[in-house]
Amino acid sequence: MSEGGGVTWVDLTVDDAPGVRDFYEAVAGWSAAPVSMGDYSDFSMLEAGGGHAVAGICHARGANANMPPVWMVYFSVPDLDAALDACRDRGGEALTPVRVAGDYRYAVIRDPAGAVCAIGQAAGS
Repeated sequence: MSEGGGVTWVDLTVDDAPGVRDFYEAVAGWSAAPVSMGDYSDFSMLEAGGGHAVAGICHARGANANMPPVWMVYFSVPDLDAALDACRDRGGEALTPVRVAGDYRYAVIRDPAGAVCAIGQAAGS
């Protein structure tokens, strides 16, 4: 992942996470594994047949309260801080502060056209 540019994850933040979880279980054949968020659980969606995790479905709560209900794409970058500086320098905007999930640092950004995505860097990259 150190070269950057690849899609590392996608997730969807919605008001009715259980309902949307059920929708994708029926439509895509995914199964859900709960991910504890303290007083509730989001869902890691596993590919058909119980394979590896392919996406997340999250409640629009806590840190995700203001996320739009769109599939959020996460792109890898070799240096998150430099990428955030470049985002701002080129007319983009950081919508969140840097967040940490395990060994992954990321932030949600908006490009100059208004499109939203996340960029992130794994530890050691």
